[in-house]
Amino acid sequence: MSDWITFALPKGRIMQDSMELFAKVGITCPEMEGDKSRKLVFENPEHKFRFMAVRATDVPTYVEYGCADIGVVGKDTLLEAGKDLYEPLDLKFGYCRMVVAEPKDLAEKDDPQAWSNIRVATKYPRVTEHYFAAKGIQAEIIKLYGSIELAPLVGLSERIVDLVSTGGTLKENNMVEVETIAEITSRLVVNRASLKTKHKRISPIIEGLDKVIETENRISG
Repeated sequence: MSDWITFALPKGRIMQDSMELFAKVGITCPEMEGDKSRKLVFENPEHKFRFMAVRATDVPTYVEYGCADIGVVGKDTLLEAGKDLYEPLDLKFGYCRMVVAEPKDLAEKDDPQAWSNIRVATKYPRVTEHYFAAKGIQAEIIKLYGSIELAPLVGLSERIVDLVSTGGTLKENNMVEVETIAEITSRLVVNRASLKTKHKRISPIIEGLDKVIETENRISG
């Protein structure tokens, strides 16, 4: 099966958006359409495509180790994972922002320029540590897996680093954005060895997707 192309896709909305985009360059998988099972691997034998449904945080690992040739994952996950992957395309969907936020009453009297030693709760300890270190700020990082907004409410930390799209969740918890760390979208990533050994199959996929994205941006812009 060395000539097959395997994709690692996050379960849920990003998988749906990815397959809609892939279909525009002829990459489809009839087996996935309307599937309600808990199946994790789908195949299109006719075109030798395989699709793995995985957790978003695992996509970089599957691609880096060559279990998948191509993956789709949010830039936030890539920044946190720090894997050695080729990242040829910004797919332009799944937009959000990674921000520093704090309670509204604290923000009213706070000056981020004066920060020197702070405690921050986040799902992204690696990104958070690098961000504050680059600013010369000593940050105690508390890693959480659930609702990050809870941390300031119960006194675990005064500030958080998290993803926001509309900002509604922050507002509901009486918090405000203080700084933006990065703008996040879904990215196409490729295993570096696969790019060389399966160049004739992978390059046209990248080029085709690039043209579709460019055309759609021109139309919408």
